[in-house]
Order: sequence, then C-alpha cells, then structure tokens
Amino acid sequence: MLLENKNAVVYGAGGAIGAAVAGAFAREGARVFLAGRTRASLDRVAGEISAAGGMAEIDEVDALDERQVEDHAAAITRKVGGLDISFNAISHADVHGSNLLDMALEDFARPITIAVRSQFLTSRAAARHMATRRRGVIMTITAATARQAIPEVGGTGVAFDALESLCRQWACELGPLGIRVVWLHTTGIPEAFPAAGGTSPAYGTGHPMTRDEHVAWMRDKTMLRRLTSLADVGNMAALIASDRAATMTAAAMNITCGAVPTR
Repeated sequence: MLLENKNAVVYGAGGAIGAAVAGAFAREGARVFLAGRTRASLDRVAGEISAAGGMAEIDEVDALDERQVEDHAAAITRKVGGLDISFNAISHADVHGSNLLDMALEDFARPITIAVRSQFLTSRAAARHMATRRRGVIMTITAATARQAIPEVGGTGVAFDALESLCRQWACELGPLGIRVVWLHTTGIPEAFPAAGGTSPAYGTGHPMTRDEHVAWMRDKTMLRRLTSLADVGNMAALIASDRAATMTAAAMNITCGAVPTR
C-alpha cells in the first residue's frame, strides 16, 4: 500500500472532497485524522472508512482558528509519534453569479481570506512537527479557475492563485527540511455540486444554466471531454502523498483533463 504506516490529517474531511481524499488515504494504509466543524458529517466519513477496514479518528477543528489548529497537530504528534501528511480541503464560502462591478468587497474577499488563512495555519502547524523528523507532505486543492479567465466567479480564481503562490513559498522554505508541498489542480467536480434542482450562474454564457448545462459547459472546456471525479482526486492525492512522488514539490498535479494544459 502506498501510505502504509503514515499518519494523515485531512481538514474539511466532512465535505465531498475531503471525504474522498480521506477515504483514499485510508485505503492505502494511512491512519487518518478527520478534522472539521460538523460532527455528524465527520461521523459519516469515519463510519465509511471503518466499514472498509481503514483507520480513522475524529476531531472537531476550525481550520481558521489558530489555537485549535496548533493544538490539534500537537495532539496527533503526541498520540502517534508524528504527522506525515496534511491535506486542506475546507470550503471557501465563494460567491458566484455577480460581476465584480456589482459585488460587495466582503463577498469578493471572503474566499481569498479563508483560503489563505486556513492554508497558512494548517501548513505551519504541520510543518512545525514534520520539521523535527525532516519529512512530510503538505497538500491542498485548487482548480482550473486559477488559470482560466471566467466571469462571475468573484474571488474564487484569486483565492486559488493565492493558494498556489503560498504553497510555492512554503515549498522553498520547507524543502531543506525534507518537507514537500504539493497541490491538486482540478476541473469543477460535479459530484461536489449541490443536488439537481437549482440553477447555476451564467458564467458569461448569457443565461443562467441548469445543473446539467453547467456540467456540459465545463466538460466542453476539456480535451478529454470529461471532468475530474472524486475518485480521481482521491487516487491522485494518495499517489502524490506517497514516497513514489518523493521528487515532487512546489508543483501541482494537473488533473484538469486538458482544460489547463501544462507548459
């Protein structure tokens, strides 16, 4: 197994993406610490992991709270002797559907502030413990929005751009300590969307879209005519967290199905 005897924390583990990553880590042999703000969703994910034969523990942690994040990382280290992998999958409270001309500053800035604050806090907490062992992997997720110019996405693209820049800085500072910093770069993930029934913003198409229209619009922007799935995210997260990707840092794993070609 790729992650046998590894200890991994997943922030935002109760969400669709966090759950997929946590499940993949557990399938590959990691002991997974599920961190999030909603106990019920964490219980559900832990139950699924346990039913599949994996190891998962739950802690209610607000990834925006500096003290909670620091205390949680320290508690994991005391309990199991070290932290090998930290993955941040918390949501950013994005607001879509409004042009910047009409958007309130608070709505634009919120996802940027949440993304950068949570990634900084979780990365720093993990790195402080990883540094003593001179090994570890810090991870997060961004999306094609960071590279494509799409209207009506508010601060989402800026937030993802900022995350990638922050990860590169962490990577150059932590590399000499044996710590890698990597991220997954994805398309939109329909399985993580709200259930069918509502409408999506126009995103420059001229009219609000149904869920199916939105999925088709995103799919048509890819070379493979498909979108990243939750299974894709979990599988690739496990791979780049493993020692098989030991030379990879300050870089994205591009799983955008060709929507964002890598130069």
